Parts: sequence; structure tokens; C-alpha cells
Amino acid sequence: MKTNHAALICCAALMVPAASAALAQTPYPAKAIRWIVPYAPGGGTDIAARAVGQKLAEALGHPVIIENRAGASTNIGAEAAAKSPPDGYTLFAPTVANAINVTLFPKLNFDILRDFAHVTNLVKIPNILVVHPSVPAKTPRELIALAKARPQGLRYGSPGVGSPQHLAAELFKVQTGAMLLHVPYKGAAPAITDTVGGHIEVYFGTLLSTLPQVKSGRLRALGVTSLKRVAALPEIPTLGEQGIKEFETVSWVMLSVPAGTPRDIVAKLNTEAVRAVSSRDIRERMAADGTETVGDTPEQVTAYLKTEIEKWGKAVRASGAKPEG
Repeated sequence: MKTNHAALICCAALMVPAASAALAQTPYPAKAIRWIVPYAPGGGTDIAARAVGQKLAEALGHPVIIENRAGASTNIGAEAAAKSPPDGYTLFAPTVANAINVTLFPKLNFDILRDFAHVTNLVKIPNILVVHPSVPAKTPRELIALAKARPQGLRYGSPGVGSPQHLAAELFKVQTGAMLLHVPYKGAAPAITDTVGGHIEVYFGTLLSTLPQVKSGRLRALGVTSLKRVAALPEIPTLGEQGIKEFETVSWVMLSVPAGTPRDIVAKLNTEAVRAVSSRDIRERMAADGTETVGDTPEQVTAYLKTEIEKWGKAVRASGAKPEG
């Protein structure tokens, strides 16, 4: 009996490495992948994720299912993704809000750097500084001079306290000394509507939401907030070109996975995601809305995220913004 027992133990011991080896050789992916998007369907992040997700599904041979988990300024979706198994079957779409939230929220149940492996930056969406046509300023410098001459007389809108648009204006104030009064709204649509109606004078909007108003002449564009001009509006100079050096406030959409995801899976996702955003149809589709495709390495996107956390942290502290609700 002892001999048989020993033989069984020996056989079991031999089977463990064999089973592990078989598991390790299982091709990835072997089933559908879910991609958590921390916003409702239809917005810029959702649109980018669905476009790239379709390409990933074609390349990987399995569906990529978008799961919209909106709420709490992206924190609900981020926490769900951070606590998912690190097996490559859960993706996450961090945005600039996640960089802001590091400082804006006194406590989060996850760490956007520690709890994720960041695969690549998919797209950048520049902001644009616009004013109502009645404002007697044709350039950012003229707006700054006007704002200094009329302290608290010029108002700027935003989709809410702590939003990227709010903090972009705060960075502008800090860097230029312009005096602007913040008027928060419950969303971008009412803020844009009131800017078009002349109830507020200034707005830092994403190109996706603001471009139609600029092209119709209902708002005047003073400059884009990217480091280079935007293909959809090549005639509009950057703020940097107009003397506000190194000013960049852009929205972005990244591709990330839970920390601990095997490196070969991260590498595979990076290869296919970069190929997706480099494809002609996605580049042309995004460029039409003023969106720039990126497609960098895991090391580059992680370094960029760290600089974004630092930059937006300064804006949050300067503004005194607190989480709403």
C-alpha cells in the first residue's frame, strides 16, 4: 500500500508541471474580451473604444465587447477593471478624468498607476478656446488683456467642477494671470448652449463638441490647446504659437489592463492596438473630428500618464476644486 501511495504522489507531482505547461501554451485569446468604458454610450471615449475594439476583434479572432460602466467621474468603471482578473480578458479605457481624479478625490479604492498595466495611448482630443462673437478679442493675448482690464467681468463655463474643461481654464489662468469667473454647468451641452447664447463669454471645449459651433460662426475660435495644429482646423493656431508656451490640455483615451497581466499578452494587445489606430480608415475617421491617433509603447504611455497626473494635480490644487455630489 505504501508503494502504491508513493507512486500516486509521484505521478501527481509529474502532472502539475505538465498541466501548467499546457495552460501556458493555451493561445490568447481563447474567448471573448470585455472592454470597460467608464462613460455612457455615444461619447468620444465610447466611439474610440468601439472603433479600436472592432479592429482588435478582427485581429484576435474573438469578440471585444464594450461594457459601459459610467458614474462617479469614471471611478466606478476604473475600480471594476482594477479588481478584475489579470488574464487579458478585461480591458479598460482610462481618460484624462482618471489623471485628474488622483488629486481631486481624497480617497480612491484603486491606484491608476499601481493597479493597471498601461498598453498604449490610442487617441488625443484637443481642446479649443472659444469666445462668443460679441467678445472684442481676436487672439488669446487680447482675451488676456481684456480679462485683466475687467476683473471678474468675463465668465467661462464648464461641464462641472473638476472637469477637464474647468481645469483647462484654471491652467490658463495660472499661466497667464487672466481673471475669469467660473460658471459650472451640469454637462457640456448646456455650457456650450449658454456660450452660443452669450450668457457666458469664454469656453474651453473639446473639438468633438465645439467644432460645429465654430464652423457655423456661432463661436469664435482663438486657439487650439494641442502642441501642434489640428488637421480639421488648420487655420487655427495653437496657444503655444501665440505666446502661451508649452500649453497643452487635451483629452485622451488609453488602453489598459489590470496589473499583473502577463507581459506577452500586454505586448500582443499593444501590437494590435497600435496597428488599429495606424490603419487608414480609423486615422481618417478620427481626423475628421479633430482627433489625433497615437499608438505608443507601454513605457511611453505610462510616462505620459505620470506627467498628466502631475500637471492636472497642479490645476486641481490651484482651483480648490472638490468632488461634486
